[in-house]
Amino acid sequence: MAFQVSNIMLFILMFLLPLSATAQPYRNVTLGSALTANNAKSTWLSPSGEFAFGFQQIIPGGYLLAIWFNKIPETTIVWSANRDNLVQEGSRVQLFADGRFELSDSRGQRIWAATLSRVGVTYGAMLDTGNFVLANSNSVVLWQSFDEPTDTLLPTQTLNQDVKLVSSFSKTNYSRGRFIFILQNDGNLVSYTRNFPMDNVIFAYWSTQTMGTGFQVIFNQSGYVFLVAQNGSLLNYVASNAASSSQFYQRAILEYDGVLRHYVYPKSVNSAGGRAMAWSIMDFIPSNICLRVGGITGPGACGFNSFCYLGTDQMTVCDCPTGYSIIDPNDRMSGCKPNFAAQNCDEEARETDHFSFNDMLNTDWPGSDYEDFDQVTEDWCRQVCLNDCFCAVAIYRDSKCRKRRYPLSIGRVDDSIGGKALIKIRNTNVTANSSVSEKSSRSTLIIIGSVLLGSSTFLNLLLLSSLLLYVFYFNRLKSNRLQPYQVLPGLNIRRFSFKDLQGATNGFKEELGRGAYSTVYKGIVKNDNIENVVAVKKLHKIATEGEQEFQAEVSSISRTNHKNLVQLLGYCDEGQNRLLVYEFMSNGSLANFLFENSRPNWYKRMQIAFATARGICYLHEECSNQIIHCDIKPQNVLLDESFTAKISDFGLAKLLKPDQSRTTTGIRGTKGYVAPEWFRNMPITVKVDVYSFGILLLELICCRRNYEPDVEVETEMILADFAYDCYKEGTLHLLVANDEEALNDKRFDKFVMIAIWCIQEDPTLRPTMKRVMQLMEGSVEVPIPPDPASYITSV
Repeated sequence: MAFQVSNIMLFILMFLLPLSATAQPYRNVTLGSALTANNAKSTWLSPSGEFAFGFQQIIPGGYLLAIWFNKIPETTIVWSANRDNLVQEGSRVQLFADGRFELSDSRGQRIWAATLSRVGVTYGAMLDTGNFVLANSNSVVLWQSFDEPTDTLLPTQTLNQDVKLVSSFSKTNYSRGRFIFILQNDGNLVSYTRNFPMDNVIFAYWSTQTMGTGFQVIFNQSGYVFLVAQNGSLLNYVASNAASSSQFYQRAILEYDGVLRHYVYPKSVNSAGGRAMAWSIMDFIPSNICLRVGGITGPGACGFNSFCYLGTDQMTVCDCPTGYSIIDPNDRMSGCKPNFAAQNCDEEARETDHFSFNDMLNTDWPGSDYEDFDQVTEDWCRQVCLNDCFCAVAIYRDSKCRKRRYPLSIGRVDDSIGGKALIKIRNTNVTANSSVSEKSSRSTLIIIGSVLLGSSTFLNLLLLSSLLLYVFYFNRLKSNRLQPYQVLPGLNIRRFSFKDLQGATNGFKEELGRGAYSTVYKGIVKNDNIENVVAVKKLHKIATEGEQEFQAEVSSISRTNHKNLVQLLGYCDEGQNRLLVYEFMSNGSLANFLFENSRPNWYKRMQIAFATARGICYLHEECSNQIIHCDIKPQNVLLDESFTAKISDFGLAKLLKPDQSRTTTGIRGTKGYVAPEWFRNMPITVKVDVYSFGILLLELICCRRNYEPDVEVETEMILADFAYDCYKEGTLHLLVANDEEALNDKRFDKFVMIAIWCIQEDPTLRPTMKRVMQLMEGSVEVPIPPDPASYITSV
């Protein structure tokens, strides 16, 4: 999709195009110079020392000739020569007297060589741009690493036609992997799945659709990555979030999961703004690779028999269904294998009574279907799959039954899929040889009976007494296990055992939802012989490892008490298991209510807006320990049986490991709802929740998502920008076309103005949540809001 750019913008873009290599400062590598692969780690540095060229040890005894960021502790390789062929200790890279630049192994065999367009090399140099060049005496570049990228682009680098990035195989294996990003000769910029280990491609999962016009991809010094035509006009943004190269190291990398991500790393503590010095994500494409990768063949975004979903931190997650385990723990995309013997296809031993189903909502493997049935019941679908030894999974959706066979392909989990997957697994109490076991058990009983009948009366009495003692002990043990749950001292919440919650959820069978750090299951617990439906959140990874630290955080969460917060009922911290038990919200999330069904009425949407605001205000103003939620979004606003809105997942930030709570910016939150200060040298305060609420309020007002790529008018894609344009131009009615209830409400304009105040880029301009409540209730007049990007007096 082409973008219209003003002449001024074009001038700025052209000014920021990559500088000529001849204008860069050099630290010459003279003819005859060489580096040897060993533990000494000798390198050729750029003038500033920010980049290094040399050998990196990847595995014991295995070295990669590479370029990397040299001033950050985390080894970050941006280019390599021999990614598919590591060399051993003693290997050398040398700039020969005749200008040849070659890598040879320890036996002197050539592994790699720079392809020179012409002779005359007089020196080499590692530049401060991260580009290694070979040049002649006139400083004309004859070869440069920028022309032969591996998986990474750097500021000032360009990607020309027929040049591609190939992802690494895994996070620690730098050899070529499963995805390709290429600017084709026809001008189309495309991401493909690769027919690994062959070089041909399978499926295009993202493209700019610029056939005949795309000429060059540019990564400029302001942090933009974009596609231009031959005349220099802008066609498409690949990464549209800017960052200063003077304050941040930057890179755009096609990662091993197939997503192209734009990362930044602060060059100083001042640039970090009090945050951790780490790589943070600024932008990425595609938005959800799990749903984009398809095709007739191939494993999908993850391996065979696995499924893919987008975590709350917007990172791709590959996981195995219940009853399956990952094939290679070091390769998350290796796929999954069943932990049980396959169903017997013998007509006389079909084993249908030895198998059952594990249900997964919103899950499918569309690349493995072989039989479809319409207008059937779910029970019928279960039975027809159970009777079919080839059926591994049945998909039931909209009264349709779809059979899936091994290997399961293109697995994905997403709310947009609907229906459920019925995953067939062997019951845990039977094996493929269960009939043999049963015969063995019967034989054992016969032997024991014979011994009893043939023994003395005294021995019989002794055995009988032992049996009675065992039954008494077993019943007592069972009774102890069924004792009322313990209560955390001083708090009205229960401490459950893991076995209790395993039973309450029927073996964690019915999944309600999942994220990067947790999976939520439906369960039933008894209280005074009354059964209560609950939601059990099973945390995958948490920051605290000790029982006392976990209990302290649970204690903080449990002390909250507000009608617009989801109530915590209990917890479990047994061994490595950390689970939280919440009240069950029968009407699901606001995201489902708002975006997936017919449009809810205006007054119900505004009730939800008020309820959400009250809940956030309580967390900020009324808790004994102030809580910043950090991830306000429709998925974290739940609705009970009367559609009362309640905020979930508050207070979890301290429980999560940093790698589990990172977002696309490397900080907490979800793309589209994250406040701008996460990217800047600014403190993080409760105002980040105010910003997220402003986006959510606009979504409630307009009954649409913050980002809609499929709209007819490009200016309407980003709701926040569209809303301010409508406000400025006096066309607010365009936000709620055909919604007469909204247009007839005198508060409509006021609510839009409040939302615009909330999404101001300068956090000091945003009102507090207490002031937001006053503005919404009408006790305070709403001033005229400025452009969200401006900086004027606060509300």
